[in-house]
Amino acid sequence: MRIKLAIELLAIDFISILLIFVISILPANALRIILGFPFILFFPGYTLIAALFPRKTELSGTERAALSFGLSIAVALLIGLVINYTPWGIELYSLLSALTVFILLTSLVAWHRRLRCPSEESFSIALNLGFLRWTAISHWDKILSIFLILLILGATGSLAYALVTPKSSEKFTEFYVLGPDGTAENYPKELVVGEEFTVILGIVNHEHEDSLAYRVEIVIQGETVNVIGPLVLDNEERWENEVSFILQRAGKGQKLEFILYKQGEDSPSGSLHLWLDIKEG
Repeated sequence: MRIKLAIELLAIDFISILLIFVISILPANALRIILGFPFILFFPGYTLIAALFPRKTELSGTERAALSFGLSIAVALLIGLVINYTPWGIELYSLLSALTVFILLTSLVAWHRRLRCPSEESFSIALNLGFLRWTAISHWDKILSIFLILLILGATGSLAYALVTPKSSEKFTEFYVLGPDGTAENYPKELVVGEEFTVILGIVNHEHEDSLAYRVEIVIQGETVNVIGPLVLDNEERWENEVSFILQRAGKGQKLEFILYKQGEDSPSGSLHLWLDIKEG
């Protein structure tokens, strides 16, 4: 028994638009995952193939399915690359909107091209409610069928792994130096011997560890002129303060370093430097 599905493009468009409302209204739910899986891995490639090959004799059903999966991934990557250079950047809603527009446009083109074909040649989906004998399938279709099954299993397994595996964010310490006005510019570059030098130094603990002690060594031309700390920070706690000292030696191109050490470690966790010209007063 065969059932013809003449409105599969309309169903794809409806599901794509529905996904936008689901994500907007219910940001975290199982329906979002169920709808999002084919939206990323199947719909873009399927509508593109439908637009390129409107006649049923141009590709077999197995070839259409296999190409739909492969092209969907390629389309998603290319669209992501393009919107990365737009003011919106790669974000959930920008990528979702771009893919939806692509699906709607290619669906419209596919529908228009199918209408121009004779009805007996226009491609449509027909479901066979029965079992097709494996021996009756061509050798090429067998290979594509196996590839398609492996691709679906791999994509499903990757999605399941991503859902059940706890996400662990990167552990690091944020270390920065700002100019006197609190911006990453306007650093003092030319000073006079005996003049006070001031910058803003900052440390943020992203190490997922509480009560972590830091110290900062201030070194100029290889000589330690000041040590700040220990500074004890809990996870995600920020320390930011003005640091002032007076430079006593004249010379051009002197390297001023801020070297960060974590508790119990002899090697630096990070370092920053500025170049200064110190003139005689």
